[in-house]
Amino acid sequence: MIFNLPIFLTLLRILAIPLVIAFFFVGYPLAASTTFGLAGVTDWADGYYARKLGLESRFGAFLDPVADKLIVTVALLLIVSREANMWITLAACLIIGREIIISALREWMAEVGQRSKVAVANLGKIKTVAQIFALIFLLYNQPLFGFPIREAGLILLAIATILTVWSMIEYLRSAFKN
Repeated sequence: MIFNLPIFLTLLRILAIPLVIAFFFVGYPLAASTTFGLAGVTDWADGYYARKLGLESRFGAFLDPVADKLIVTVALLLIVSREANMWITLAACLIIGREIIISALREWMAEVGQRSKVAVANLGKIKTVAQIFALIFLLYNQPLFGFPIREAGLILLAIATILTVWSMIEYLRSAFKN
């Protein structure tokens, strides 16, 4: 395994997961949401530094999406455990289900030599930003200086869910286009 700055940042994202869980369950929503938000920044930073410093690697390309999916899934499960709400649960199922489908699709397309057909698209990046902010807000889940954080998080979660389904459809179309 090659150990470099981008891989270190990705590993930090994975190591943040137990902290997010602990802060969530001991009642420190600001710490949980901040830790999750900082992990979201490492998602951007690891890719940026890998490209800028020429440190892209196969291991990094494997580990980065795994770290993303792990921390997002954990955040969604925490929120669902607290909310017990059909709409939030449905959004979480759609988001997690999409990640499983697209991961399997990418693996299959790589196996048949067509990986470029399902490369990360701008729609997927926009989805990720909406999703990260939704989860930051929903992990915090209380007003901040009069701003309705929870409600903003719910709106962003709805937007992220729509973008999630839309991007999945686009990836599937691209994969099966002649």
